[in-house]
Amino acid sequence: MGRKQEKEIIKHVTLEELNKIIRKEEKSVRVLERLYFVKFIYKGETIKEACQKVNISEPTGYSWLDSWNKQGYKGLVPNFSGGPKPKVGEAEREELKRMLGEKDAWTLREVRELIKQKFNVEYSEMQVWRILTSWNMHHAKPNVLDKRRPDDAETILKKT
Repeated sequence: MGRKQEKEIIKHVTLEELNKIIRKEEKSVRVLERLYFVKFIYKGETIKEACQKVNISEPTGYSWLDSWNKQGYKGLVPNFSGGPKPKVGEAEREELKRMLGEKDAWTLREVRELIKQKFNVEYSEMQVWRILTSWNMHHAKPNVLDKRRPDDAETILKKT
């Protein structure tokens, strides 16, 4: 605590109010660790020391401090956007599901090609597998027949 702070903090609330907010937010771990970071700086710690105490990198600490200085408590609450939008819409997924029901067995490669042809969207086989399992559907491996197999293989097998 001997060094001067590299960046000043704007005290939007008193230390006592900050402690009340911390107690209220104890269930939200993400916000709580950010509030503790701010509290350490309120108490005179350097940004580096506060970062070490909450086990984050210094760039993250500076980012949190900037968010606190701009918006106060609201700046520390994570704002998740919900991820990327799906490449194939809900109506198209229903159509795909209907098309897959027309045939008994599909391979992942066949489903992938169908999606590419019908909807002009390219998925990996892993993503196709995820889509199928989300619908409780299963893909099938192709049954490879050996060209050397005799035509009467079943009768030969029964004799032995």
